[in-house]
Amino acid sequence: MSRHDGAAVREVVDAALAAGRTALTAPEAKRIADAYGIPVPAEALAESVDEAVAFADRIGFPVVLKIVSPDIVHKTDAGGVRVGLASAAEVRGAFTAIVANARTYDTEARIQGVQVQQMVPAGTEVIVGAVTDPTFGKVVAFGLGGVLVEVLKDITFRLAPASEADALDMLDSIRAAEILRGVRGGAAVDRDALADVVVRVSELAADFPEIAEVDLNPVFASADGVMAADVRILLTTEVPLQRRRYSREEILTSMRRLMQPRSVTVIGASNEQGKIGNSVMRNLIDGGFPGDIHPVNPKADDILGLKAYKSVMDVPGEPDVAIFAIPAKFVASALEEVGRKGIPNAVLIPSGFAETGEHELQAEIVAIAERHGVRLLGPNIYGYYSTWQDLCATFCTPYDVRGGVALTSQSGGIGMAILGFARTTKTGVSAIVGLGNKSDLDEDDLLTWFGEDPNTECIAMHLEDLKDGRAFVDAARATVPKKPVVVLKAGRTSAGAKAAGSHTGALAGDDAVYEDILKQSGVIRAPGLNEMLEYARSLPVLPTPKGDNVVIITGAGGSGVLLSDAIVDNGLSLMEIPEDLDAAFKAFIPPFGAAGNPIDITGGEPPSTYEATIRLGLKDPRIHALVLGYWHTIVTPPMVFAELTARVVEEFRERGIEKPVVASLAGDVEVEEACQYLFERGVVAYPYTTEKPVAALGAKYRWARAAGLLGGGR
Repeated sequence: MSRHDGAAVREVVDAALAAGRTALTAPEAKRIADAYGIPVPAEALAESVDEAVAFADRIGFPVVLKIVSPDIVHKTDAGGVRVGLASAAEVRGAFTAIVANARTYDTEARIQGVQVQQMVPAGTEVIVGAVTDPTFGKVVAFGLGGVLVEVLKDITFRLAPASEADALDMLDSIRAAEILRGVRGGAAVDRDALADVVVRVSELAADFPEIAEVDLNPVFASADGVMAADVRILLTTEVPLQRRRYSREEILTSMRRLMQPRSVTVIGASNEQGKIGNSVMRNLIDGGFPGDIHPVNPKADDILGLKAYKSVMDVPGEPDVAIFAIPAKFVASALEEVGRKGIPNAVLIPSGFAETGEHELQAEIVAIAERHGVRLLGPNIYGYYSTWQDLCATFCTPYDVRGGVALTSQSGGIGMAILGFARTTKTGVSAIVGLGNKSDLDEDDLLTWFGEDPNTECIAMHLEDLKDGRAFVDAARATVPKKPVVVLKAGRTSAGAKAAGSHTGALAGDDAVYEDILKQSGVIRAPGLNEMLEYARSLPVLPTPKGDNVVIITGAGGSGVLLSDAIVDNGLSLMEIPEDLDAAFKAFIPPFGAAGNPIDITGGEPPSTYEATIRLGLKDPRIHALVLGYWHTIVTPPMVFAELTARVVEEFRERGIEKPVVASLAGDVEVEEACQYLFERGVVAYPYTTEKPVAALGAKYRWARAAGLLGGGR
């Protein structure tokens, strides 16, 4: 037997839409709640004062009265609610008052009567709801309820339908989670019953596309159970546009030819310096691309020493990629030829499409590409780099340092910042890809490819939006168990949701939903561009931790305090040092130093003290990660510290003992060289900061948990 009565919901929804209504009345919302097993009070619709008194007597005092009108969504604003009515006389007075208030509030409102409702037992007020997000579709919300919900905004979101595990995680994700567990002698709420309501609301929203928003506020939760005092449901007649979906195999097949091409053609190739077509050609040739390069230019016989072709149709063989370096107005006709030629990928560098308001022109090229089965990268991009193929298909500066980091950006400017960072920090990359307008290929396509690419160890993505949030989540969930995914989501402080008809809708600002769904997907969200790049650089370097015990070893007490703060800020755990380990550390440090955690060896200690304590930290299996705080002294110069640290870490690595080690170096300018030395040898080290190394360690821990390597789930 199904746990839901879908037919009853369908009847209510269809009748309301047929009547041209998008807001359900309270009795209609109760029918739907009953159909999905969502606990709501006993109630009845009274059309007269006498009916209200009779119903109240049958339900049992005290009762609540609420106006019922399809034109009044927020009943409290209209003065249409009275609570705690304990006698027939109070019910009579309240009925007359709220009907009068409603007529004053909206003289045209259709009033169907007054809802007489059982008084809900006392409990902790929470909100449970669902909303249709433009990026992720149906999402379910849970948070602190009551009149302060929009002020405190203590609310969390997950994709709908949500599992029981998702729902229980939501209960623990709000700032007021401790209240639900019981405080100051109060009883904990029935967590299973509350989680069940969250799951049922999420299933209701997911099962019926016409349900735009569900709002249960307040829901009273206690040790004895859960009951929703008020249910609001809004409908929609809008049908979301379905984006064309490709199977995983289709994505991998086309992406393989894009990222590992054997033959490329450049449409708009040029001999004239300063032209984009010339820059692309120079980068391909100078970058050492080993495959075939076929320039297309109807006015040239050769381009940079290579035979030129009048048309794409004249190009020999079967190119894997067509790179466009022509004005936007010529792209459509050239793309037709690319399609007829059977080239599977088009890289559209030119701007002048949707980003400048030319939506029809962009729609035209998308239609052409779909008709011929061509995947589009762009338009409005700087191109892309695939370093392991010696492919530099861009008009920007070349980059050829191979490594394990794949970087993507929606913005050309951010793409160049990525390039400069990689060069300055000597970060090896597997690819740098511009996405631009994302007319077709987007982050989920790239995630699918990079998740399987053996040359990629970590993926970092700058994005301003997601075309298909669900597809991104699916790709992220498939990738995160294998390698970290770092996301920088721009627009974090945007205005949020448009005008909404419910508390849930009003709270579902763009970033609030992104924050929780990205976390649910297991990706690491970077707060800024530098953090995204530093995480991408650091994560492949750090070994995966095997437990939560973090120990700080520092030569400066002040650094130890700041490092401790950073540990807490990043959700890490300072190990409680057992007596035997405490005694072992004390054996190496001066009497005026301090064991415990942080372990303060003091600034005047020689290299041997640093080495001995680091050795002990790596040797003891109860310690899972080390945070080193170095203080520049003549006794232990920066490079001496760097060399001994790298040597000890390598020695233990050769013995099969790998732990994440990060370091903060405070000192004169020599610490910069020491940090670079350490980074290149597997120790994530930063000068002049206590925050960055610990943030990198925190990012590694977040990925390890999301990947299921440490427990704790997503």
